[in-house]
Amino acid sequence: FVLGAFFIMSISAWYLLQRKHEDFARRSFTGALIFATIASLMALVSGHSNAGMVAYRQPAKLAAFEGHFKTGPGDLSLFGIPDETSGELKARIAIPGMLSYLVKDDPAADVIGLDKVPRQYWPPVLIPFITYHTMVGLGVFFIGITLIASFLRWRNQLFDNRLLLWVFVYSVIAPFVANEAGWASAEVGRQPWVVHPNLIRDAAGNPALDPAGMIQYNLAEGLLTRNAVSPRLSGGEVLASIIMFGIIYLLLFWIWLYVLNDKIQKGPKPVIIQPRPAGGWLASTAGRTLHAGSMTKDRDLSDREEEH
Repeated sequence: FVLGAFFIMSISAWYLLQRKHEDFARRSFTGALIFATIASLMALVSGHSNAGMVAYRQPAKLAAFEGHFKTGPGDLSLFGIPDETSGELKARIAIPGMLSYLVKDDPAADVIGLDKVPRQYWPPVLIPFITYHTMVGLGVFFIGITLIASFLRWRNQLFDNRLLLWVFVYSVIAPFVANEAGWASAEVGRQPWVVHPNLIRDAAGNPALDPAGMIQYNLAEGLLTRNAVSPRLSGGEVLASIIMFGIIYLLLFWIWLYVLNDKIQKGPKPVIIQPRPAGGWLASTAGRTLHAGSMTKDRDLSDREEEH
């Protein structure tokens, strides 16, 4: 949703900067801005919900996201360099207790760290940490820029702010990066599992710890990545398929860019006001193109004609 809205705003901002199709661009930008603002705020709500779900079902993934090595009250990391060898998040900047609050609604609640996960089941930490924080940072950017733009639109000052319009032209890249970063953090963060098993829990629903103090997985429900590789498929065959699909998608991407640029350069089709056909207001509205006319006006006009 966010990507689609920013895509429309990017094209509309370009038209406004070039002084082309300005009425069309203003309408399109305004509609997409409303949608982007709502979607960005809703992403914050859904992110809060997903954080609790990940903490419950895949605590090692959440620990990798936040560089949370030691079990205890969790801080929300804003910046840091995770070091798996020392089990520390170096150069750390964090909001104390915020991670605990986000996942358990209690800033003093303990959040499972990687120290409670058997070492063979640790995910790589650096990639999920970077990609997750990239996604979250861009999400904050989406909320900030859409709220600023919405305020300026309300004040009728948005379309005179050329600097902000230029930002919107290029900001279409950001939702794409956020989507890919979120995908990477989710997929790398669930390693070493292809199918992640449930945790074994005690009667209270908390993770049951083994004698060494580690969480336990129901291994019968899971599938490790190293066990999911087909023995009949060689590394060369996998590489060849990756190269083949890479070439195909690069060609499709080039075609898409060519067609998209052509559509943008030509702009929207001109509005043509059609004569009102026989058959009532429904037939009239069916003949409209783009934003021409109004269904309500067509209906009211049809009603007045019938009265006379």
